[in-house]
Amino acid sequence: MSFRKKKMLRYERMARRKGFKFIAGIDEAGRGPLAGPVVAASVLIGKNIFNERIDDSKRLSPLKRQKAFFEILRNCLVSVGIADHEEIDRVNILNATHRAMERAVSGLGVAPDCLLIDGNIRLNTPFYQKGIIRGDSKSISIAAASIVAKVVRDALMLRLDKIYPQYDFRRHKGYGTKKHVSALKNFGPCPIHRKSFGPVKMLIVGRK
Repeated sequence: MSFRKKKMLRYERMARRKGFKFIAGIDEAGRGPLAGPVVAASVLIGKNIFNERIDDSKRLSPLKRQKAFFEILRNCLVSVGIADHEEIDRVNILNATHRAMERAVSGLGVAPDCLLIDGNIRLNTPFYQKGIIRGDSKSISIAAASIVAKVVRDALMLRLDKIYPQYDFRRHKGYGTKKHVSALKNFGPCPIHRKSFGPVKMLIVGRK
């Protein structure tokens, strides 16, 4: 086993030494975009050894993410939780992210006894949990969750691109790129834009 893989298993091994058996990694994708949902994933890897590289999803190319995604689905317990744009606007992005993560945990089908969560986050769940800053680059469970969340959200944004092609969601996935902001100015917000987010909110106010 490479040094990198050993390092990525550090938190899982620490948890097992404490007696935990069902260790799930939690991460999300889509907190920052101006449109679309936030997607969270929970992955319980057990003792599986992966052939594909499992790492922070941002460090992987789209092809490598896809290959890792399907290997994770084959070998792990996986659950996804989603909070859509309306919920984000209603409860704010932080609370919506927590809700999506809690849904991902509850959907696993097995009650985990330990949660490893990316970031300084505390969920409303009875299970033991540990937040890890930049956990997607330090824990294989969280890295796997980051890959699942990213691939699922990207797929959702590709579907939405077909409904609202003028915004080019397939390229930027809803993030505030220059092209996206330009399309917002030209066409105004569409139904899936987050109306509570500054750039979108300013446009809505300016058009009234």
